[in-house]
Parts: sequence; structure tokens; C-alpha cells
Amino acid sequence: MNRRILTIGLALFFLNASLTFRNLWPTPGIAWRGGLSIELAVCVFMLAAIQPRCPPPSTRRARWLPAAWTMLVVGRYAEVTAPALYGRDINLYWDLRFIPDVVRMIGRVAPIWLIAASLAGAGLALALFYRIVSLAWRTVAAACADPPVRRAVIGLSGAVMLGWALQLAIGRAAFAPPFAAPVVLTYARQAAFVAESLAGSSPLAASPPLDSDLSRVGNADVFLVFVESYGAVSFDRPDIAGRLAAARQELDAAVQMTNRHAVSAYVESPTFAGSSWLAHLSLMSGVEVRDQHTSARLMTEHRDTLVRAFGRRGFRTVALMPGLRQSWPEGAFYGFDDIYGAGRLAYRGPEFGWFAIPDQYSLERLDKLEAARPERTPLFVCFPTLSTHFPFNPTPPYQRDWTRIATAHPFDGPAIVRAYARQPDWMNFTPGYIDAFSYELATFAGYLEKHADRDLVMVLAGDHQPPALVSGQGASWEVPVHVIANRMAILDRLAAHGFRPGLRPERPALVRMHELLPVLLDSFGDR
Repeated sequence: MNRRILTIGLALFFLNASLTFRNLWPTPGIAWRGGLSIELAVCVFMLAAIQPRCPPPSTRRARWLPAAWTMLVVGRYAEVTAPALYGRDINLYWDLRFIPDVVRMIGRVAPIWLIAASLAGAGLALALFYRIVSLAWRTVAAACADPPVRRAVIGLSGAVMLGWALQLAIGRAAFAPPFAAPVVLTYARQAAFVAESLAGSSPLAASPPLDSDLSRVGNADVFLVFVESYGAVSFDRPDIAGRLAAARQELDAAVQMTNRHAVSAYVESPTFAGSSWLAHLSLMSGVEVRDQHTSARLMTEHRDTLVRAFGRRGFRTVALMPGLRQSWPEGAFYGFDDIYGAGRLAYRGPEFGWFAIPDQYSLERLDKLEAARPERTPLFVCFPTLSTHFPFNPTPPYQRDWTRIATAHPFDGPAIVRAYARQPDWMNFTPGYIDAFSYELATFAGYLEKHADRDLVMVLAGDHQPPALVSGQGASWEVPVHVIANRMAILDRLAAHGFRPGLRPERPALVRMHELLPVLLDSFGDR
């Protein structure tokens, strides 16, 4: 009897953990940190309840469970892993159509034997998992043939279902067990989303008119730089603002030395401490996007975007995406002419942070690929930065010799040693945040100095505040926006909208992020 209890206990533990694991961010790995599965309670209750009505006892009546359970586990893995690897949830309606593109991309960058071995390994792992799941459910079904065990299982699973129902009814109590989000609801949301998208119901907000003639921009190159984790806290917290003062003065000096001027404002981001793509999409579409569901819905529609507005006026539109290491379906929605991901940027130097590539290198590499071409058309560049991404350290050294940053040895040995010595302090991220932003401001200043004679309009927009560990409790969702240019007609028009001279924005926040798009386009030209 004791052995049977131990066996069924292990089977139930395995089945429960298989639907309640969590991601080891930001890797494909998983770990179990506790939690209960309501799906397991329901399935066990039903299996035990029908056992007396289906004589003779047989484990064959549990045949349908392993396949269904394996599908649930696959859904759970996708649900918890996709945000860590791709920065967003899985959207079957949008993502499945790009599988052929992903297959072609993999076929170009990996040898056939490696692809075959990976597929075979994945297939074997899935088959082995299915066999283990089958064994676990046969164990549970066989144990339920024993009346005392069956009664105990019914009572236990019933208690779990009751606890889940009470938690839904009254909210999470301090003593309540943590329940993992039901995977069946994940599949249900995907199905509902597909049906809603196909039906075209519940339309999203209309896009603003994006028909500016861009006459005030002329033939200038326009850079829209989304500065990762650049939030109002960098001005609001005296300890951060004080230590960034020197770097900000260097940027201000570079602006003035190159006969440019700057105006600034605060805007309200649609996201906080992460999900940067919501801010990117809000600004470039003119539609407020505060959640992944709205983002996914918007991606299924054909919308005008800031990128397309520049493309219609003869600009070559480029996405500079050093953090991109896989297919990016969103690029087609925006309408970019070309996309430079990590592979095409071909960084050969030492790696820094989760995404490896220093922002200074990305800008220098873009010059080689695009800006230095003779007889070129003006550029519109969208550049989401990386070097200020959480957890901020190690931060790359700023290399004053920009020609060296593109080599295989961009930094001197002592500089690398110092940079790698500043690893993330998991108890205090503020020093790393300051280091990262000092580097970022130096990079922008250096780029302006490097292109002192270039007709350039640079928009530096924060995407969101850093995590609460840096920004603090109750922090606003406000982010700075700076526009740097030598075209006073643009800056004067922005000032008329409420931007303030210089690199220090003033409150109140001017607009929300999506409302900034018509402000920029109105300042860039007439309709």
C-alpha cells in the first residue's frame, strides 16, 4: 500500500509540475517553483469518478489523456518561453504564416545535417516525454481502481478544485495555494483571437492621417532612436541625475559644437519596465498599444505607419535591429525597405549584456552599410538601442576612435577588464543603470561630432522607465523625448507644440506616446 501511494504521488507530482513550470529568463530553460494545476485536478477527478461506471477496471480508458496532456505541456512551454526569447507572446494567427520564412532562413545559415539532427533530437525528446506522460496516467488510472485510493483521490482533487473556485470568487488570499494559469485558456484565447481577427469585429482605433509632405526635413537623414529603459527617473532621482550630469553636458556640448540645437519633452509611455515593442508600435502607428493582445490585433491589419510616410517621400527606410536574431514579421507591417539584424551587422568584438552588440558599433556599422554610400537617397532609420537594457552591466567602454569599433579588437585590454569587472549587482541595479546611460550619452555625443557636417534630424525617445528596482515605487510612466537638428523650422514647430529648448524636459507630459506621431509629422512638414 505504501509503495502504491508513493508511486501515484510521484505520478501526480510529475503531471502537476509539467503544467506549472516557469521560464528561466531569458533562456529556453524551465524550472518548477511550486504551484498547482487546475487541469490536473479536473482530469484526475473525472478519471476517478467514472472508474466504477466502466468495469472491468482497465488503464486503456486513460488513452486519450497522454496526447491531450502533451498538447497542454507544449502550450505551457510556448506561453512561458516565448516572452523570454522573443519579447512577446505567441500569436498563432500571425506567427504560423511565417514558418516557411523561418525554415528558409534556417536552411541558409545552418548545415542540413545540423537541421536534421536538431529535428530528430526534438522528435525523440517529444516521443520520450509522451511515453513518460502515458506511464504517469496509466499509474493514476490503475491506482484509482482501488476504492480507498479512488476515494482519497476524489477528495484531494475536489479540494483543489474548490480552492481554485474560491480563489476566483474572492481573490488570492495569503494562505491560498498558487495556481498556474490554465493552459486551456491560452488555447481558448488563441482560438478567440483568430475568430475575432477573421470576423473583423471590435475594430481598433483609427490611425491618424500620416500625409505630411516632410518639407521641413528636406533631404536630411532622420534617426528615430528608441533608447532602451530611458525613463523620467534619470532626471527625477537626484543620485542618478547628478551622476549623469557630466555625460549630459558632453552631449549638450556636442549639440552646440556641431551648430545644432535640441528641444525636449516628456511623453507617457504605454508600458513600464519592459515590453518595449508596445512603445515602438504606438509611436510608429499612431495607435495606443498597451498590451500584447492589441499589438497582435494591430499586426493583422494593414495600417499606415511613420515608416511608410517617409517611404512615400523618397526616403530609404531602414530598421537597425542589433537585438534581432530571428525572423521579424513585424518588419512587413511597418513597411521597412531593409532590416539589419545581428547577423548582417556581423559584430566580431567582445560581447556585452544579453544582446552582445554595443550601440556604438551598430551606428558605425550602419554608416558603412548605408550612410556612406555615394549618390544615396536620404535615410529614415529606426534604431532600438541595446546597451541600456536590463540588467545594464557589463557596459561596453566608449571608443573615441570610431574606426576601431568595427574591428575584431575594438578595445584595449585594460578597458575590457574594467568593463567585465562591472557585472550586474543583483541587489542594486542603480550603479549599472548609471554606467549604461553614461555610455549611451557618450555614444550619441560622439556620433553627432563624427557627423558635424551632416544634415541630420535625431529623435531620441525613451521607450519605458527602468524596472521599479531603479525607478522606485509609484514612478510615473513618463519618458524623455529629445529632438536634435540644425533645421530651426522643425525645432520652432516642436516648440509651438510644447517642447522646451535644451536637453532637459519639463512637466507636465506633453502627450501620450501614440499622440507624439502627429506632433512629429506636423513639425516635419505641412499637409
